[in-house]
Amino acid sequence: MAQIGQRDVLIIKYENQSGFYLDGGDLGEILLPGRYRTPGMLPGTTVDVFVYRDSRDRLIATTEVPHAMVNEFAYLRVVSVERGLGAFLDWGLDKDLLLPIREFPSLVTPGDWIVVWIHLDRRSDRIVASGRTNRHVDLTEADYKRGDAVKLLISRITPLGYDAIINHKHSGLIYTDDSAEPLGVGQSLDGFVLRMRPDGKVDLTLHQAGRERIAPLTEKILKALGEAEGKLPLHDRSDPAEIQREFGVSKKAFKQAIGQLFRERRIMIESTGIRLVSVE
Repeated sequence: MAQIGQRDVLIIKYENQSGFYLDGGDLGEILLPGRYRTPGMLPGTTVDVFVYRDSRDRLIATTEVPHAMVNEFAYLRVVSVERGLGAFLDWGLDKDLLLPIREFPSLVTPGDWIVVWIHLDRRSDRIVASGRTNRHVDLTEADYKRGDAVKLLISRITPLGYDAIINHKHSGLIYTDDSAEPLGVGQSLDGFVLRMRPDGKVDLTLHQAGRERIAPLTEKILKALGEAEGKLPLHDRSDPAEIQREFGVSKKAFKQAIGQLFRERRIMIESTGIRLVSVE
């Protein structure tokens, strides 16, 4: 059955001068205009299409693929702005996508690129965009595990790093020093879950192998801190020989591990050593 804002494989019922009429199930017959005709399109065969409403509010099908579907986030370019109505975004189809003025994240002008949430407006039954992405991120507790592979979209740059939308659903954070090069808003990339924090937020990493390598060392450091009443006289400027004697690792590995624990707000790095944040 056809769904507005999604791709579906539909059966061609018949053809006339306008094009092909497809079986949309509960949505009724849906026109696939003749300009999308390809060899082999015949009544009784199937075709992979995207369904939306045209400027006359008719359900229409297209074989074109939009940059994103309904219930997905995307980074789109502003094509034009119509006063009192909103902005129109290029999402890969002939008909541009409306970003209503009430959904502006801030002032937008033609040529701008913005992260938006694409959804079906309940009042008009039309596909529209929202630039107020925080309203559409899923705030329920995420069911991820450390090391899970995820798809990311950078949504904002913060003092700590990069806010990223995870699998078009939840929000997480990539720390600044996790990336060899600066990341940009709208950039799509693969990542991994680094840690599920007690407050329900998700820490992310771009380098699964490196993070998994230092994970045992971070646990070893935390255990040593617990046994030493929360303090150790070692830090990022300690003698490599002292670090080797205590943990059996290089100074570089130790610095990576305590740096990770510091970013996770589990320890403080002081001039006299490191200490657990939870220990007063």
